[in-house]
Amino acid sequence: MTTTPAAGPGHDPGTFREDWLEGLADAYARTVRRVPGTYGVVGRHAPRPGKVAVVIGGGSGHYPAFAGLVGPGLADAAAVGDVFASPSAEQVYRTARAADGGAGVLFSYGNYAGDVMHFGLAARRLAAEGVDVRTVLVTDDVASGPPPVEGQPVDPSRDRRGVAGDFFVFKVAGAAAERGDDLAGVARLAARANAMTRTFGAAFAGCTLPGANEPLFTVDAGTTELGMGIHGEPGLRTTRHLTASELADALVDNLLRELPEPPAGGDGRVAVLLNGLGRTKYEEMFVVYRQVNRRLRAAGLHPHRPEVGEFVTSFDMAGVSLSVMLLDDELAELYDAPCDTPAFRSVPGRHDDQRPAESVPAASAAPVRTTPATDLPATAALQAALDLIAANEDELGRLDAVAGDGDHGIGIVRGLRAAVAAARASEPGPAADPRSAGAALLAAGLALADASGGASGALYGTLLAETGAVLAKADTYSTALFADAAEAAQRAVSDLGGAQVGDKTMLDALDPFRTELHARAAEPLPGAWKAAAQSAARAASATAGLTPSRGRAARMGTLGHGHPDAGAVSLSLLVTAVGDYLNG
Repeated sequence: MTTTPAAGPGHDPGTFREDWLEGLADAYARTVRRVPGTYGVVGRHAPRPGKVAVVIGGGSGHYPAFAGLVGPGLADAAAVGDVFASPSAEQVYRTARAADGGAGVLFSYGNYAGDVMHFGLAARRLAAEGVDVRTVLVTDDVASGPPPVEGQPVDPSRDRRGVAGDFFVFKVAGAAAERGDDLAGVARLAARANAMTRTFGAAFAGCTLPGANEPLFTVDAGTTELGMGIHGEPGLRTTRHLTASELADALVDNLLRELPEPPAGGDGRVAVLLNGLGRTKYEEMFVVYRQVNRRLRAAGLHPHRPEVGEFVTSFDMAGVSLSVMLLDDELAELYDAPCDTPAFRSVPGRHDDQRPAESVPAASAAPVRTTPATDLPATAALQAALDLIAANEDELGRLDAVAGDGDHGIGIVRGLRAAVAAARASEPGPAADPRSAGAALLAAGLALADASGGASGALYGTLLAETGAVLAKADTYSTALFADAAEAAQRAVSDLGGAQVGDKTMLDALDPFRTELHARAAEPLPGAWKAAAQSAARAASATAGLTPSRGRAARMGTLGHGHPDAGAVSLSLLVTAVGDYLNG
């Protein structure tokens, strides 16, 4: 998952709250307006005479919570505090007054001590003025403490906090108020939504506040903090960095054991929210959700209108949380009801959450296994290359990031995995027949280009396919045959990419490899290949002294000078691994 610190404009911490609220009101004037003299926003639809006003709020730094969720069908207003701090009682009071339509006010917010005190003071003041006020605290974070005890007041120092499950509670409350329920009914349904909601999160890196030079909190590199709160509150445990599937499993496992008894008529339906904490890319979250969906369905649950995106963030914190709300017919109706806010819009219509069977792809193949004894030469050689390049994936990405986009290691490893699988399926044997290896390499080249993508994928795919084309016409193996194959591959790569030797590309390692093989054409293949691979490795290191002349790196000027070319290094690793395989 993404862990690189986010870059953004500088902020004056003294005016940050005012500045961003003004920007929000400018951008979404069609939906919200500022409450005069207050750090709060109210919907353009509010106040509405006879309608319960749903007022939410909390600190800055969590957008879309809270001001981004104001609009018809959701919240009527939001009071906003400084970064990670509660709005004051005065701010809450003024905001609620601006939204009150005479039918009472529902306050709903996360269970944090400052929010409880300031919203509580505002509620007392409103009540003294004759305004009927009810409060529903959100307590969905299963990692933050034991659940509240039924019949006892919620204690912010002991009971669970509110995190991304806020969204479900606000949505149900807002829809109930929109359809005309009275204050007692709105509060009852909001409380039921909270009781049916559970959230568990994980973080990979901390966040930095406006004006600060250092992160507010950190997560050790290469680790995942399971259960960390949105203000950096310690999690349940620290584990190694998890893959997307492992992360999904951890999120689901920690929720399944905490789910309440399903409501009557629920039949397994659950609202699902995979929430990004501020820095995690949407594509990464979709990868996680793929496994979340599988796990929930395997547990007999039926995701209903799932959402993947940012709803309650923590500035630039890297991480995700998973929220689940068990549904009955009434909760589902309210969750489906239309709304229109700056950050979330829902329209009425059919909600079919089951993909047609014919559109569901087969499960991805498992990672390629280590070389089995039964693999034929081309497949075994490619597997050896995959093993060595995968071991150097991070370093290849680092080299590529110097003057490129940093994806070379990931792309080549992904492509080689596909190449190995294609070769294994296409190499008929016998082992001594180069035509068999040629067929395998042709298939491998096409698979690599398809799976890897980008310029590197096309060039590597061409290299393998051209090598395979030469082998497919031969009767016996020899060093001269592979020298001819290397020459054909170099010519095809140069024609396709337009690069020449000296342009700081993979050709700078391929050319000395080809030259050395030709010079040793009369020698046995294992020794000749090893010497040629050594020449390629030396040449790859020497590209540190070159300035890029092709592709994106060329536009970066001298930025890449002093660092070897990632493509040349990966090519040298590939031929080195094959040489090690040949020398057994």
